[in-house]
Amino acid sequence: MRSAAPRPDARRMNETPVKQQNTGAYYGQAVASFTIALVAVAVGIYRLEADGWVRAFLGIAVLYLTTSAFTLAKVIRDRQEVTQIVSRVDQARMEKIMAEYDPFASK
Repeated sequence: MRSAAPRPDARRMNETPVKQQNTGAYYGQAVASFTIALVAVAVGIYRLEADGWVRAFLGIAVLYLTTSAFTLAKVIRDRQEVTQIVSRVDQARMEKIMAEYDPFASK
């Protein structure tokens, strides 16, 4: 028995990247977790039995660490988006070349 030939668009359907969308609950959990962690550190620094300059230094260090984490997350996201765009352009170029190529055409 002969198997049916695969549809020409079947390959592209399997390779199409699925856009992942975060749910509201996931977003809320991330915001709540970040807020709780930041408040806990702030309370810990405030209640620390140390001189004011030590608490101020730790507070500034926490703020610097927080802004650095946001910057790092943005840079990683931007790099990933650029990689996906370049990959899509390269894939479209390759599909165009393959669609135009005819091995049986006479030269």
